[in-house]
Amino acid sequence: MIRITRRMAGLMAGGLLAGPLTARAAEDRFFDSAGVRIHYIEEGQGEPVILIHGYTTDIQGQFVESGIFPALARRYRAIAFDARGHGQSGKPHERGAYGPEMGMDAIRLMDHLGIRRAHIVGYSMGAHIVAQLVTLHPQRFVTMTLGGASGRRNWSAEDQRRVDIESDEMDEGMLRSQIRRLWPRDQPPPSDEVIRERSARQMQGKDPRALAAVRRSNPDQVVTEAQMRAVTVPSLGIVGTADPYLREFQQLKAAMPQLELVTIEGASHNTAPGRPEFVAALERFLAAHPAAANG
Repeated sequence: MIRITRRMAGLMAGGLLAGPLTARAAEDRFFDSAGVRIHYIEEGQGEPVILIHGYTTDIQGQFVESGIFPALARRYRAIAFDARGHGQSGKPHERGAYGPEMGMDAIRLMDHLGIRRAHIVGYSMGAHIVAQLVTLHPQRFVTMTLGGASGRRNWSAEDQRRVDIESDEMDEGMLRSQIRRLWPRDQPPPSDEVIRERSARQMQGKDPRALAAVRRSNPDQVVTEAQMRAVTVPSLGIVGTADPYLREFQQLKAAMPQLELVTIEGASHNTAPGRPEFVAALERFLAAHPAAANG
């Protein structure tokens, strides 16, 4: 396991990250993915890198404003899309429209763009999607990066209870249980006022019914330890040391020794993507596993 500090990130990034990262978006584009309109952006040249964001956010908030997308676009063909139910993409209200279909949107986007194989990166919800996607379609990917989540593994009755509670809360536009679950491990629990304020901010302009359907489809994205162990593409995990998901990454590392695990000191689930250590680790990993070397 590699632990990256801010100083190490600067040394690793070297000249690649010199100068400010501009929070600009590439041209908005759309395509039809099995009847759902999907919004995406792409910029840069080189090996394609596909990015899938987390729950209740979008490509702008997760990857553009954090600097990840513009950084990658300097060396790669960076492609990011709004997951169905999010951002400018279509928002079905049925559970069956989500689950594995969220991963298939990446495959259909690759086909739409004429891409045979790509690096794929997911954060939080996006990482859960990527974990299942790579187990089902390994031949389409050069590498896999899981940020902030390690796949929906070892699904339990408690996991199902959590999904039931969080989806019911989402029907009301509330993120109470999710905020508490992902709160930094090194901080006191959030107050009711903080939860209400953060829920209102995160849910502004969003479709609660679509997001509730996304949450209800979580069991449809479950992967087994055996499936993850069988993954042969080079795999990277990135997680903050204050993220509750750290323990699950450590468990995955034990079951999947080929996983390279990087921790970001002091980063929480929400702050890790915006830390320079995140993009530094990602760029180092991608450079170490070029498509040509992986067939």
